[in-house]
Amino acid sequence: MKKLFLAAFAFALVASLGAARAFAQSAAAAPADKTSPSYDMKAQSLLDLDTQNKKIISLVEVLPQDKFAWRPSPDARSFAEVFLHVSGERYQILALGGATPPAGFDGKTYEKSTTDKAKIIEELKKSGDYTQATIGAMTNADFAKLLPKLGPEANAGDVVYILVADCHEHMGQVVAYARENGIVPPWTIAAQKAAAEKAAKDKAAADKKSQ
Repeated sequence: MKKLFLAAFAFALVASLGAARAFAQSAAAAPADKTSPSYDMKAQSLLDLDTQNKKIISLVEVLPQDKFAWRPSPDARSFAEVFLHVSGERYQILALGGATPPAGFDGKTYEKSTTDKAKIIEELKKSGDYTQATIGAMTNADFAKLLPKLGPEANAGDVVYILVADCHEHMGQVVAYARENGIVPPWTIAAQKAAAEKAAKDKAAADKKSQ
């Protein structure tokens, strides 16, 4: 499974890098851009991954314990397996860039290791802290470090990018799972409440102005 994962990852990475090179070549005739970079991948990826981890933990917290074994079909992962898959891929994907997974981590058994809510929350927090520490320790030079085994122009920054993309993919998956079970994500409830409060405030202000 690990070999298959690496092969699929490498293929996707080479394909995306090939597209990027083609775009760069097509833009080669354009005037050189002398402005300083305005996008900090390190800071943005840390913020994004932390935000997504907090969201997924909040969803675990409102999910009834008897739903953790639920799966949409026999060949799909259960709630618990998706949550642990997300957690485990943080170790596995960052390992492609040279990071060392924590002692005792076994990617072959990890996502089926428990269905207990408290333990899953603990694992998500642990892997979230690991992700923040690992990426946080990377320098700009580290992001540019070439990883020939993943592709001719692949680098460590590509690995971080893949982790962010993977996180969003599975976030969509668990939201679909939740909706199928009649569970509204906590952040959606919070946004709806904030919108309702703003609407009420705006209406009160409009009514006062019209008097």
